[in-house]
Amino acid sequence: MSSSIDGSLRWLIVATMLVPAAATRAAELSLAQKVEILITAYPETLLKAEDGHAHFRSGGTLPVDDGKAKDHAGKLATGDIEDSLSQIYPAGACETKPDVNFDPGRIRSDALMMRLYGASAEQVEASLVSVDWFGKKLRVTKRQGAAAALEKVRDELKAIPEIAAFLSPSAGTFNWRKVAGASNMSVHSFGAAIDINTKYADYWLWAGGKPGRVPHHKNRYPMKIVDAFERHGFIWGGRWYHYDTMHFEYRPELIAIGKAAGVSACR
Repeated sequence: MSSSIDGSLRWLIVATMLVPAAATRAAELSLAQKVEILITAYPETLLKAEDGHAHFRSGGTLPVDDGKAKDHAGKLATGDIEDSLSQIYPAGACETKPDVNFDPGRIRSDALMMRLYGASAEQVEASLVSVDWFGKKLRVTKRQGAAAALEKVRDELKAIPEIAAFLSPSAGTFNWRKVAGASNMSVHSFGAAIDINTKYADYWLWAGGKPGRVPHHKNRYPMKIVDAFERHGFIWGGRWYHYDTMHFEYRPELIAIGKAAGVSACR
């Protein structure tokens, strides 16, 4: 592969090559194929997938599937790697109306995230760097290329001055905490998420939603913003049934899996 190809895109190109061209629907992607894309997305930390486990470069393994049957709430609370890859994220410059409990990316493996970014606030903070976000300094992890990816999003969005009001002030990045009202960790804990201007936000709990019973929202953010984030490896909380429209988190494996599966928000 030519060295002229931007390094941030290399993982996406390689990941897409892992799946045959005929694989155009999410159902055609096997768990093994999705796990291989996951490994490719995080080469800094993940070494290989073998014998049902993800192997880490620093040593140790993590089972892909814990063998436990879970409903949606169970996947959110104690998701494993298989659970985190079970829903295919549809990227693209179009809005989507997710079905009940369709929350691709909201399901995560805390054990995996802690290996990728740090198992405590102190460990995560050791890898935080300052990223200028429209005049404000934000603390973002440099691990897995997250800070560099956010800088590329910023540089792209700077060229569209009419959307600046939607982006700043940011509602925050690093904050070691659990998801509101839940037992699993927020991606803000790992310095790999950003909330943009809350003035235009809609959040399922603010709307009076209950788990599995959420009123529809009307997105107020220009899709140019969403498209830019997604093309640099971030997913958007506005794609979730339990929506959080101000929220973006760095999950390059999900963008790559969706692309490899031929899934698009615009179909």
